[in-house]
Amino acid sequence: MTTLFISDLHLDAERPQITDLFGHFIRSEARGADALYILGDLFEAWVGDDDPSETGAFVASELGTLQRSGVPVYFVRGNRDFLLGDAYARRAGMTILPDPAVVMLYGRPTLLMHGDLLCTDDVAYQQFRAQTRKPEWQAQFLGQPLAARIAFAQQARAASKAHQSGLQDQGRMETITDVAPATVSSTFARYGIDTLIHGHTHRPAVHEMEIEGRTCRRIVLGDWYDQGSVLRVDANGFDLQRLTA
Repeated sequence: MTTLFISDLHLDAERPQITDLFGHFIRSEARGADALYILGDLFEAWVGDDDPSETGAFVASELGTLQRSGVPVYFVRGNRDFLLGDAYARRAGMTILPDPAVVMLYGRPTLLMHGDLLCTDDVAYQQFRAQTRKPEWQAQFLGQPLAARIAFAQQARAASKAHQSGLQDQGRMETITDVAPATVSSTFARYGIDTLIHGHTHRPAVHEMEIEGRTCRRIVLGDWYDQGSVLRVDANGFDLQRLTA
């Protein structure tokens, strides 16, 4: 049996082929898994559990059916869907985990994160993240009409693209938007684990490093913009692969 990890699907109506790929994955490989973990950015944007989008309804139906078939589904909020709440999680049969979260994988304690907390060189983003995770900010935002929230999300996406474009122009994109090595090292040291799985950076890879005399492994999940990406974990180890229909 295998435990599956995915992240950064960024599902929305503008990319129906990726939504179809997600549905195929849930109805095929995921049905035989021990569990499915989604480490954030399941959606391109999420403005509240009252959003009536067809994509959200489709995902809830697919994941709910998977959970009822006996496969537990766990979710860590990402930077695009940090407002996903308990109401939608119940519809989708998902258990929301904190970020970070430590889970046991075949006898091995493993740290799970979305990954944005590791990108501490991007000071502007970290300030925005801190503000939008405050309960009072979220309550105020979710109290607005749905149309106003959708407009805000569109503005935030445009601002994010402009921020990234500015970093590219300055030649700083790679370092600023990737993880900070010192933050990665301190995270391994703080939790005392030797395996970390995260997404967010869209740079799929398996990195090994020495931390306090321990060989540690950082596994980065890929995004689902042009194809899928899945990490398969079993008692024998890890396998990170692209996913195609």
